[in-house]
Amino acid sequence: MMFKIGDRAVYPGQGVTEITGIESKQISGATVVLYMLRVLDSDRKIMIPVSKVKSVGLRKVVSADEVDQVYAVLRERTRTIDRQTWNRRYRRYVEKINTGSLTDIAEVMRDLGRLKCTKPLSFGERKMLDQARTLLVKELSVARGSDEEVIGVELDTIIAASQGDDGTRTASSVALT
Repeated sequence: MMFKIGDRAVYPGQGVTEITGIESKQISGATVVLYMLRVLDSDRKIMIPVSKVKSVGLRKVVSADEVDQVYAVLRERTRTIDRQTWNRRYRRYVEKINTGSLTDIAEVMRDLGRLKCTKPLSFGERKMLDQARTLLVKELSVARGSDEEVIGVELDTIIAASQGDDGTRTASSVALT
């Protein structure tokens, strides 16, 4: 997959980036062509060899059809009983975040958002929920050309809608643990 300067791309676990340059550098006696990336929300700089784009998971920002799929994942009401300990659940969520798949990230936000309504989340789970929400908001706002605040409110509304009207749990909308 080839990118050009100015393109937006998603780097797994980091979020939306902008390709700020394409440079050749000498590394260990070999010439390596690198994409120079700037993470949009932190201005962090990342260099990725063009030859490693696929293996690190760098991808284009989702399309309009994929945005609809993400919202569908967030609205899903079917639940499976999850009896894993919080640390195993956390590891599974880390793996999903690191895939870079927006639908995987949406599953993390959905599941942790609903779990939060039934019991207190661990510190790690709270951080993971915040990270998933941030990654979703950033990419969806770029994909839809919308304000991040508007996207954030939409996501929070969808998650809240899976609870009872008064914020209490309902049997059909809560991930059981």
